[in-house]
Amino acid sequence: MTEITIDSKLPAAVERFVLYWGDMGGQWGVNRSVAQIHALLYLSERPLTAEEIAETLGMARSNVSNSLRELAGWKLIRRVPVFADRRDHFEAETDLWEMVTRIAQGRKEREIDPAAAALRACRAEAERDPKVSALARKRLAEMDEFVGTLGRWYDQMLSVPAPKLMALIRMGSKVASLVGFGRGKAARE
Repeated sequence: MTEITIDSKLPAAVERFVLYWGDMGGQWGVNRSVAQIHALLYLSERPLTAEEIAETLGMARSNVSNSLRELAGWKLIRRVPVFADRRDHFEAETDLWEMVTRIAQGRKEREIDPAAAALRACRAEAERDPKVSALARKRLAEMDEFVGTLGRWYDQMLSVPAPKLMALIRMGSKVASLVGFGRGKAARE
């Protein structure tokens, strides 16, 4: 793996965040360079060119271009015009709810939806195959219903205004007591 050198002109806290976000990206399955560019743009006070990003992060220009394309595909950055400069400039989405929503939607589309479709296909095939045990069919059905419920819940949460969603999140487990759910196995049934 190529070591990325951060330009020492960045404030220490910004440099630390860029490095940390890059490491976190790696743990989330996102290329380190992509995550570091996102972090740099997120904290930047002005739109940056690809050349500025490459110089600041010590990355190859081609790596920056590919990373910018990926970030644009996730709708986490956008190209913005700068007066009297023909070069492309980029800025990050800075609304945290919008950013998290776009990431979650992208992950759902790329990971959860295909898994759910494969699970439905497996379940349908198992239902037609007499060699598949009743227990295996039951477990496939349970998993399919669970994943389907999660998908529907996610889609519903997209329509909840951010302030209300934040209030629900802050309530934590109190939400369960409001609707009469307790703890333990019996509550999950």
